[in-house]
Amino acid sequence: MESKNTNSSVLKNIDWVTVIIYLLLLIAGVVSIYSASYDFDNASIFSFEEFSGKQIRWVGCAIVAALVILLIDFRVYETYAYPIYICLILLLIVTIFVAPDIKGSRSWLVLGPMSLQPAEFGKFATSLALAKLFSSYNFSLNSSPASYFKALLIIFLPICLILAQKETGSALAYLALFFVLYREGMSGLVLTAALFAVVFFVTIVKYSENMIMGIPSGEVAVFIMIEVIIVAMMAMYCKIVWAARTLLFWFLGTGIAAWIASLCGLEIPGMIFFLSVIGIAIIYCLFLLFRGPVKRILITIGGAVVAVVFMFSVNKVFNDILQPHQQQRIKVSLGIVEDLRGAGYNVNQSKIAIGSGGMFGKGFLNGTQTKLKYVPEQHTDFIFCTIGEEEGFIGTTIVLMLFLALILRIIGLAERQPTTFSRVYAYCVASFLIFHLAINVGMVIGLCPVIGIPLPFFSYGGSSLWGFTFLLFILLRLDAARREHHNY
Repeated sequence: MESKNTNSSVLKNIDWVTVIIYLLLLIAGVVSIYSASYDFDNASIFSFEEFSGKQIRWVGCAIVAALVILLIDFRVYETYAYPIYICLILLLIVTIFVAPDIKGSRSWLVLGPMSLQPAEFGKFATSLALAKLFSSYNFSLNSSPASYFKALLIIFLPICLILAQKETGSALAYLALFFVLYREGMSGLVLTAALFAVVFFVTIVKYSENMIMGIPSGEVAVFIMIEVIIVAMMAMYCKIVWAARTLLFWFLGTGIAAWIASLCGLEIPGMIFFLSVIGIAIIYCLFLLFRGPVKRILITIGGAVVAVVFMFSVNKVFNDILQPHQQQRIKVSLGIVEDLRGAGYNVNQSKIAIGSGGMFGKGFLNGTQTKLKYVPEQHTDFIFCTIGEEEGFIGTTIVLMLFLALILRIIGLAERQPTTFSRVYAYCVASFLIFHLAINVGMVIGLCPVIGIPLPFFSYGGSSLWGFTFLLFILLRLDAARREHHNY
């Protein structure tokens, strides 16, 4: 009887603000898909012959699934979190072997007239498993290396399986969960290291042509950044200011000496020079172990070593591991090559479409770039350019504000959860939304490489829509039950 009363109270306790934002995004998404696929001979927006009509069917199924999720007892999601995760992992494994090759990727399961992408459903399963881990008795992320290993295993297992399907974009989306680890106690050094890794990668790839001291200027810049990092960590992290000052004088002195030597016509092998300078600095830091905080100094030394190793691995990864089309997309995004008829075509046409929209846009169904099909995939990954061309700056701002409102609302829901499981799960949902929004919009305006990340609730397709619907409404079910937890 209590269970029936609980289920009947779900609609009363559900966060209707989030539901309304969700419905507004769905409606805007269907209208945008109709506009993006419109070719002057289109039937009604509701016609099942159109992409918009097909999307309406996906939306209807998503709403039915959302209602089912809300009717399920909230304790089921925590109790069966690991079994759900294992089932999705098995499905990802099966997909590698049975999925057909579609544009070089084996990530879609063809089920009669429809296709589903298990990677999209893996997001809510991984979120449940991660939330279950953090809610385990006496679990703390910083309690032991084993805790980190468990959390990283849950995140990286689906990433590896999706990469095996040759679906890089969907795999990278799971890295958004690192924000959850940071929220739950992971050191800020990890996120800082990730930021520097991106900076190093971009610098080395972008500035690989000009040579300084016999090595690419990008590598010279990274060596200098590593020296700055060592000094900064010794001063601000290890709190040994006098040692940081000594290292600063060492780096400046050797740099000036090398510059003077080059002016005098002496050829200095840059690689040997920088490795020697940093190596001596690391040896100096080893001696500081007897006079300072051992753990922090070891982290500083380890960070310097890892940075140097990472620097040497960039060219290997870029040239030997990344596919040629991925290399070309990165080069286009970094402005190394233009290739307006090849890898840069989509982005260039997308920017033209958005720029032509101006402040108020050209009006619904009046976009020339999109209507004349200059932008490929404009009803899927590049749908944001349709909004920019037809609704202008005002329209894109409204869409982004809707997403911002949804994300902030989810963060608010996370902070009011009475259990660790619900809080961690809510932050997983917010992280996935932030990542997809940032990367998709970044792709469309040329700030990020094109990696096939859909815009949630807007891009055509059932897998992405259902995946985010599952993510969101499981959270809403957990939130609706927050007053019931004290009874159990």
